[in-house]
Amino acid sequence: MKVKVLSLAFLCLPFLIGGCATRKTSDKTSDLSVADSLLTNILSLYNVEKHGLLSETYPVNPDNQVTYLADGSEQKKGQEVSFLWPYSGMLSGCVSLYKTTGNQKYKEILEKQILPGLEQYWDNIREPFCYQSYPMFNGKSDRFYDDNDWIAIDFCDYYELTKEPAYLEKAEALHKYIYSGWSDELGGGIFWCEQQRVSKNTCSNAPATVLCMKLYKLTNKAEYLDWAKKTYAWTKQHLCDTTDYVYWDNIALDGKVATQKYTYNSGQMIQAGVLLYKDTGDETYLQDAQRTAKGSFEHFTSRHRLSDGKEVLFYTSSPWFNVIMFRGLKALYEVDGNALYVNTMAENARYAWANTRDENGLLGHDWSGQKTKKYKWLLDNACMLELFSEMSELPSVKL
Repeated sequence: MKVKVLSLAFLCLPFLIGGCATRKTSDKTSDLSVADSLLTNILSLYNVEKHGLLSETYPVNPDNQVTYLADGSEQKKGQEVSFLWPYSGMLSGCVSLYKTTGNQKYKEILEKQILPGLEQYWDNIREPFCYQSYPMFNGKSDRFYDDNDWIAIDFCDYYELTKEPAYLEKAEALHKYIYSGWSDELGGGIFWCEQQRVSKNTCSNAPATVLCMKLYKLTNKAEYLDWAKKTYAWTKQHLCDTTDYVYWDNIALDGKVATQKYTYNSGQMIQAGVLLYKDTGDETYLQDAQRTAKGSFEHFTSRHRLSDGKEVLFYTSSPWFNVIMFRGLKALYEVDGNALYVNTMAENARYAWANTRDENGLLGHDWSGQKTKKYKWLLDNACMLELFSEMSELPSVKL
């Protein structure tokens, strides 16, 4: 299939780094070393030995307020361990490291620590079963469709590496749960939270499309391709801003659109478009992905002046949001060869590691280093395992 590229590829970007330079050929080794070092730090510093889990922040913040839950004020402070969302970043990171290195060390960490810990979040009381937002030892908590999207995608990837049926079975079980959140209101779409079925969000529908495409690849079941096409079309129709092809956050049942834009939402629609293009040959999906990548680059990057006076373009969203966008950007790069977007984010991450990590070897919420916080969030660090691992597969190119 002939690929149509909407934007220029392999550009020299003096406005990014103050001039053209060649990246060192040791980037692959260096990126993997960073990921490995960070993994060691996280497992040591965030360890909650009592539960075999990890803390939400390091150091533990006694006044930490978790604001991303839908319900249950008792869950929002005084927690002993992290919520599911930050913990799932460890699953993504270790699966990626096992994929890029083949090192059995990461498989052992997954199967002896991360996966057993994950099962403490498994709610086998409410059907359909799924992972809830906090471990079951604390009773019932909110269940988010998007939380289960991310984990199901990881199980697909891990099954592809190990060929162990249990991981595919879990991914298919989670697909069943996720699509129990689909309803006819607004013509379709998946809700965000099971306990508050008030909005249908890009963050639940876009990764569900990616999940369907991964399951279709692994099982060849046509129903997964059908659901992917249907979910993609619904999300594009209801949540794409056609002025720049960047995706809005959600649409409420009354039809009101929340117009906030986050990198991960657009990133998952980019990845979904690429996967659909590769399996169907329909270039509309590829063109969608390219338009959204271009619009996202223009919308989400801004110039930051560094201490040495250079001006650098940074993706300014939170780290995990950016890493999920990187999934889409990398998938697109592997099809159309445009290295601009992936290399910009990779250079952001390398700058953050070289210049902003603290005395414990942990990273903060702001890659530019202009804003710092005492308490380092687990997810801000866990997501970087995946990013540095995936960056190691990029070729050395001139920027």
